[in-house]
Amino acid sequence: MRSKRVLFLGFAVFFSCSFFAQRERIAYLPTFDERPLHFGFYLGLNQNDFKLNLKDTSLDTDITVVPATGFNVGLIVDLRLHKNLNLRLEPGLVSNSKKIMFNHLTTIDDNPRDSIREVASTYLHIPLLFKFSTDRYKNIRPYVLGGISYDYNFSSNEKGEDNFSNQFRTKTHNFMYEVGIGIDFYLYYFKFSPSIRGVFAINNEIKYDDSLNGPSKWTDPINFLGTRGVFLNFAFE
Repeated sequence: MRSKRVLFLGFAVFFSCSFFAQRERIAYLPTFDERPLHFGFYLGLNQNDFKLNLKDTSLDTDITVVPATGFNVGLIVDLRLHKNLNLRLEPGLVSNSKKIMFNHLTTIDDNPRDSIREVASTYLHIPLLFKFSTDRYKNIRPYVLGGISYDYNFSSNEKGEDNFSNQFRTKTHNFMYEVGIGIDFYLYYFKFSPSIRGVFAINNEIKYDDSLNGPSKWTDPINFLGTRGVFLNFAFE
């Protein structure tokens, strides 16, 4: 439901800005896109989740993820490759949290706190993206983008204590691919670019519990755990 709200907010921003931009008769920043290199920054919201695949779906294992809304902030370095193609580096910080509910551990024999793990994460997010833009129409220019990104998870706790000590661990180094759409709006002093993006993990992010403590009822059933999320970014260039 929250991811739908993020999408709805993004589309509302797109349509309202597009309406006002098309009414403007003056072409703002007419030579902006001729620059070989320019810089900017972005602010935004994210709704991150985990994609879960279990090793054996026939087992009595029930795991769900409850996401929360987080924040993004970062810088933009944009290199012009062609009139309709740019290469962008967008390093930034991403903060969010998720709750993992181990519903199969809520029986009377288990400690209630064993069934919930809160995963609060702060990432150094470094995407390298290709941006494909249409020709400019008045003061708007739609685009699509796609590429890969590297995430350094400051909160992974990869080498710390595991679920037997109430700590759910993930890997520190992760790779994603992302795709999205957006619109450039040319204003009097700067270019404003809202975009909606989907971000999807490439590698398995879970750090399995130590086998020295015996079979793990938290991580052993999981075959793959990877981030998937929606980013709503507002760029100023």
